[in-house]
Amino acid sequence: MTIVQGHCDPAFTAVRDVFEQNFADGRELGAAVAVYAGNRKVVDLWGGVADRRTGREWLADTPCFGFSCTKAVTATAALLLAERGAYDLDGPVTSWWPEFGEHGKDKATAAHLLSHQAGLPAFGRPVDAEDAADAPARAAELAAQKPEWEPGTAHGYHALTYGWLAGEIVRRHSGRLVGEFVRDEFAGDLDLWIGSPDDVIDRAAKLTAGRRAAQNGADAPKAVEDGNVLERLAGAYVDPQSPLNRALNNPHPGKGGYNNPVVLRAGWPAAGMIATAGALATFYDRLISGTILRPGTLTEALRTRVRGADRTMLVESAFGLGYMRPAMTFFTPAAGRDTAFGHTGAGGSIGLGDPEAGLALAYLPNSMGDQLSGDLRAYRITEAAYASLS
Repeated sequence: MTIVQGHCDPAFTAVRDVFEQNFADGRELGAAVAVYAGNRKVVDLWGGVADRRTGREWLADTPCFGFSCTKAVTATAALLLAERGAYDLDGPVTSWWPEFGEHGKDKATAAHLLSHQAGLPAFGRPVDAEDAADAPARAAELAAQKPEWEPGTAHGYHALTYGWLAGEIVRRHSGRLVGEFVRDEFAGDLDLWIGSPDDVIDRAAKLTAGRRAAQNGADAPKAVEDGNVLERLAGAYVDPQSPLNRALNNPHPGKGGYNNPVVLRAGWPAAGMIATAGALATFYDRLISGTILRPGTLTEALRTRVRGADRTMLVESAFGLGYMRPAMTFFTPAAGRDTAFGHTGAGGSIGLGDPEAGLALAYLPNSMGDQLSGDLRAYRITEAAYASLS
């Protein structure tokens, strides 16, 4: 039996109950969850095993790979530079990155890069983990690439390429890679890294394939119970030529998958963050309280720029400037459907903020869920957090 450790305010016992039930049901190997309400940390829980191979225990300071939860942090870095006047979000990218104008991309704006409208959801050739570690080279490669649609005319999830596009905004206007800028400007005191030192990699949780949920859809969210949606997603995932497969699996992390130290050291700016749940929740708490960005900057960034059928993910998605908004790709309880933002990560992780509710939340597991069959661990935790506010 897994013993969950940490602190939980009595008013948020429902969050602890859901977290413990996930372990009891065999849905977790190791995981952590943290919640802020009204700028006060009300939940900070962890439990289970950080490394299945060695049996190493998950501790209070065990960081975990966050997959695409990284994108919200990278976007915040780019937005902070726009707030400081370094560039115009709605101005042409070519005004500060002339090479990007090739193949009809001359009208693309930074807002297009930040909202998955750039038309560059995947590299045009296979890229390995070693190549992906060279951020300027990967950005240059995307700048020279022909878009799959005219920037600004459609949106499709840029699962990995997003990082080198948004990251180039940061690099060209600060002279620093995303991970350096984030540590220097707003996360230097947090257990959060995009590009991790070896000592952090050594104590980080190791990812493992999770137990596959039942395939009959019994555990799927109602919004995706449609068997045709699940069938299309499953088919796209295994089709090497599908936009979904090309976007998710190139660059390939190589031997060891996302436990590969080459990937973790490089800190891919779309999916390379290692953090504790407490640090990621603190990031969102600072974000909604106006500590990192001005409230007006965040409000404008949360304005939904695109919503509808996603050319990559095949289902409805919605994005502001780098942040997911509630949609099929970002399931949110009714209480947060109009006000929540954040980002999910492959395998079940989530970071979420809600300025109106005063809620900030992060959940990081190392047992990767099967999202195609409706892994609801993060949703149930989020639902319990919202319910505890009333």
